[in-house]
Amino acid sequence: MVGQIIRCDSCAVRHRSVCSALTRPEIERLNGMAHAKLLPPGAVIMRDNEKSSYFANIISGVVKLTKSLGDGRQQIVGLQFASDFLGRPFRANSPYNAEAVTDVHLCTFETQQFEKLAKEFQDLEHRLFEHTLDELDAAQEWMLLLGRKSAEEKVASFLVMVARRMQSVGCHAAGHVTRFELPLSRAEIADFLGLTIETVSRQFTRLKNDGHIAIEGARTVVVQDMDRLRNISESVDG
Repeated sequence: MVGQIIRCDSCAVRHRSVCSALTRPEIERLNGMAHAKLLPPGAVIMRDNEKSSYFANIISGVVKLTKSLGDGRQQIVGLQFASDFLGRPFRANSPYNAEAVTDVHLCTFETQQFEKLAKEFQDLEHRLFEHTLDELDAAQEWMLLLGRKSAEEKVASFLVMVARRMQSVGCHAAGHVTRFELPLSRAEIADFLGLTIETVSRQFTRLKNDGHIAIEGARTVVVQDMDRLRNISESVDG
């Protein structure tokens, strides 16, 4: 479903997105080219190595990023949440597949219009550069996780990452207790972490039995003490 986006002044993620770098007159210019896109789980947003017709801010929901392998398989390489920016301006083709994991609300901008605006507004171009550096930092952190951490540390790191991002967009947290919905299935988490599904299930059971987390239903995770879980995720030897 596509339609005119709500006013930027009412946008829930404006102050955390790439738009935060813009002045009010610049925001008005951007608002004039923005459109809403509402997508169901499983909808393809962008395809690896194909030219994309638009870029987007994620207003709500979770997006899965994957890379296509030579044998046709896909490897999960990242997750994006509300306020993240989808797409790579000034690049001919998309660097990844992007797929909606949950219901996703996007604020989209036509490619050529947005790139022209980015060249005109230096603060926007600078913010996009910062976004690219943030992606690089996240990729380097994930290389450490996949290469050096134990299975327990990997699963704990994944939960800490998701909880942190969910908290930034309204995840329920009371005192030391944090509750959030897992955006991926056990099989997808295993793929993301380079583990088997059996190993992921064992680590969830271990964290639950040790009192670090509770599981409600299929995907609701309750973390009793985020600092304890973070300590588990960071216990890799240096």
